[in-house]
Amino acid sequence: MIEITFDGGKVVTAHSGGHIIKTDQPLDNGGGNTAPAPFELYLASIGTCAGIYVKSFCDNRRIPAENIRILEHIEYNRETHLPSSIKLEIKLPPDFPEKYRDSLINVANLCLVKKSIANPPEFSVTASY
Repeated sequence: MIEITFDGGKVVTAHSGGHIIKTDQPLDNGGGNTAPAPFELYLASIGTCAGIYVKSFCDNRRIPAENIRILEHIEYNRETHLPSSIKLEIKLPPDFPEKYRDSLINVANLCLVKKSIANPPEFSVTASY
């Protein structure tokens, strides 16, 4: 279970597994811009999820991952303001072994966040006392 609390202004906090994940809204939306907005965290979770798969792949093969970067390119639908396309570009250092390039792409595609979007869960909202 994740518990959500309201901590003043537009700060909304998730408490999950002993971690505190704060969100806020940008200044132009009435927030203090003290933390990422929830949608920024959602987008970041896609790239960081792929990143943990890439990092584990490299660790298992004793390939240094410090110079690998993942760039997340997002295109938005002008009408809905929702992403219409998300592209993850894995930037490899020149010394990355070419024989692992395609495998690295394949493991990045194993990301559970991406799979959850591709096969969305059923959502429900209730209220109780």
